Amino acid sequence: MLWLAAVPVIAIVAGVIGWLLDWRLGVDSAVYRAGALTLLNGDPLYEANSLSTEPWWALLPFTYPPTAAMMFAPLALMPIQVAWGVLAAVSILAMALCIRVAIGSLPRLPGDVSRWAQPGRATLVFAVVLLGLEPVWRTVFLGQINLILMALVMVDVLVVTARGSRWGGIMVGVAAAVKLTPIVFVGHLLFTGKWRDALRALATFVALQGLMFLIVPSDAWRYWTHTLPDTGRIGPLHWAGNQSLNGLFNRLTDLAPWASTAAYVAAFALLVPSIWLVVRFHRKGQALAALLVTAFWILLVSPVSWSHHWVWAVPLIVLLVSRLPQTTLSTAWRRWVAAAAVVVVFASCVLLIMPNGRDIELHWDFWEFVIGSAYILIPFVLAAVLTVRWYLLRRRPPVREPAKDNVDASMVN
Repeated sequence: MLWLAAVPVIAIVAGVIGWLLDWRLGVDSAVYRAGALTLLNGDPLYEANSLSTEPWWALLPFTYPPTAAMMFAPLALMPIQVAWGVLAAVSILAMALCIRVAIGSLPRLPGDVSRWAQPGRATLVFAVVLLGLEPVWRTVFLGQINLILMALVMVDVLVVTARGSRWGGIMVGVAAAVKLTPIVFVGHLLFTGKWRDALRALATFVALQGLMFLIVPSDAWRYWTHTLPDTGRIGPLHWAGNQSLNGLFNRLTDLAPWASTAAYVAAFALLVPSIWLVVRFHRKGQALAALLVTAFWILLVSPVSWSHHWVWAVPLIVLLVSRLPQTTLSTAWRRWVAAAAVVVVFASCVLLIMPNGRDIELHWDFWEFVIGSAYILIPFVLAAVLTVRWYLLRRRPPVREPAKDNVDASMVN
């Protein structure tokens, strides 16, 4: 595990060196730090498209709730580059924690103990390899918080609530207060029978938002009434980096005025089958798979899901790899292909290779639309494979065990 600890240390050292040499490190972490400084200075967070405390190379609007600016306050104590190094280090450790939690939540089958006898070593291997995924390294490079939010949700849902702790749901509420999309995991807790934890998560979220109405009422009011509905403030919805149904529909329709509405209708249509999958996986004792269904649903239906938001590929790959040895030689290739395809898609940086920007995405050829929607296609392909597999299993005649009397008679003879 010392190798894993070395990577965050390297990130912090890089931040210190970047500060001394005035490198441009962490565009998003610079915005987070500026938001914290703005809040502490008593200046408005949302009245302009940039903050006065931002460096010239990170002039972007602050799009998070005021709660996030409060949570980012420790970054205000550091130089911009050091703040990036610290956030990058925490993100890498958060990814390792997610991998460890994912391994711990895997269902244990007979004869399956030896493969996970040393979960620390497995965590290290996964962490080193999965740093190469585009959502992961881009999150670290930008100074984003996606891995940290994922860790909060996974620890809460798969560890704290699974153990029946009275603290269950609180971390989900905190994650939702920082970045609204994790609020969907309140519904996940409800549909998996954890209604007390869901109520705690919702209460935590509401309490933190209420606190900001007391501390900075004007900012809180402006966020909920003006900033949140203004999706254009986040960035161009049709850009290739927006790997959500909303982004796809806007690209396909050349920014038709009804594109976003159609995307939300499609999202609503996906709700019922997604809930069915969550409940089915949960009842089969597959908590990680159930959580991944919820995570990928919100990635698909969110107005904006930048490619670095897809860090949920990390526990997905852990799950797929865990299933590789649990099959016969005749079917092993199918699972190997599925796992390899997911790794290739998220590690290939295909979205960086595709022509994009300046509305080029609106004029893609068919094959460019397919490749440029690779992240979006992964959940649909996996769901289709599951559906076909379950259909074939239902059609397969049940295996009948020989009657006990016949077995006894054959043993006597």
